Amino acid sequence: MTERRFPYPLDPSRTALINVHWQEDIVTPTGAFAPFFAESVARHHIIDTTRILLDGVRSAGAHVIWTRAAFAPGYPELILNTALNRAIADMGALVEGSHGARIIPDLEPLPTEAIISHPGTSAFSTSPLDSILRRHRIDTVLFTGVATNVTVEGTARDAVNLGYNTIIVTDACAAATDAAHQATLDTFELLGHCATTDEVLHNLTESEPQTVGAPA
Repeated sequence: MTERRFPYPLDPSRTALINVHWQEDIVTPTGAFAPFFAESVARHHIIDTTRILLDGVRSAGAHVIWTRAAFAPGYPELILNTALNRAIADMGALVEGSHGARIIPDLEPLPTEAIISHPGTSAFSTSPLDSILRRHRIDTVLFTGVATNVTVEGTARDAVNLGYNTIIVTDACAAATDAAHQATLDTFELLGHCATTDEVLHNLTESEPQTVGAPA
């Protein structure tokens, strides 16, 4: 049996799984960012593990949200102030409506699950994510996705600052290198929590309903 490790229960009605950038251009061997992420995603079986987590979260009745990067042709909304943003434009990646911008079929969102598009390295910035979470009285968020040290971390840090209990699911995320992935997890333990899929699902299914309020 997996040992509990959180100082708060994971009430499914107050918990949301936020899946970050599970898109063709980012995580597949044929995507624009394949040289950076595809090998790590495949070697660690991240998609299969995320599918197990997703099925368990759905079965428990928790909320599921998807975030994606997608840009209009010509990238009018993309600010070219970072190497990452310049690479997106140079490679012609993540264009709205393209094959590369879609979420991979192995992790297909349900029609009832929100899909949020955003331009930066946090899914909270210039998006309705915080409003959606508060409308559903969510107080705990779980994160999967790619890359651990970019948009997963950026969104998770913003979640902490907005008052959410925040957990990065360690075996459902990947970065360009294992060292970059682990460095993010080591740092994030000071801010929130890091846990495996098994640990999250055990706590999610065993927890008693919470009585505390959602972030104000």
